[in-house]
Amino acid sequence: MALKSTIFKANLAIADIDHGYYADHSLTLARHPSETDERMMVRLAALALNAYRVQSECGGDATLAFGAGLSSPNDPDVSIVDFTGQMHLWVEVGQPEDKPLAKACAKADHVSVYCFHHAAEVWWRGIENKLTRLQNLSVFRVPSLASQALAGLAQRSMQLQATVHEGTLALSDGSNSIDVEPLRWK
Repeated sequence: MALKSTIFKANLAIADIDHGYYADHSLTLARHPSETDERMMVRLAALALNAYRVQSECGGDATLAFGAGLSSPNDPDVSIVDFTGQMHLWVEVGQPEDKPLAKACAKADHVSVYCFHHAAEVWWRGIENKLTRLQNLSVFRVPSLASQALAGLAQRSMQLQATVHEGTLALSDGSNSIDVEPLRWK
């Protein structure tokens, strides 16, 4: 019998001071059996860091959503799609290969990768030259200590506040606050 995804609910209040975006989001995250809390929470952090694009790039006429996750590797981890079906943002979390990233860059206006694993530097050194021609691709490194701390915020039902200021995300559950400052590699 196949294992089913675990469902997490998050009420996320985003205050993106850098971009003047303030909104509340009710989110459902399906965590695949092979996905860790750390990866799931990095997906949530990536969503919070990019939510402003719904307003700034789409005038509010778009959907910000999680993809199907690890169970559907051809879908983004986070996406912004406008009401005409145009994909404005494709987000990958982890250490994807270059060919799927090239396909994503052909489908979306902008593609972002958030790598977080302790082996991210090794992955980057091996793939960096293959990604230079992808002009609409950004690659960020989430520090390992921050991504591991994010995993501690994972609960089946979450009330979270996300504040983005000067490129740093502060994610808080009321008791604990984690600062995530992604390092831009590309």
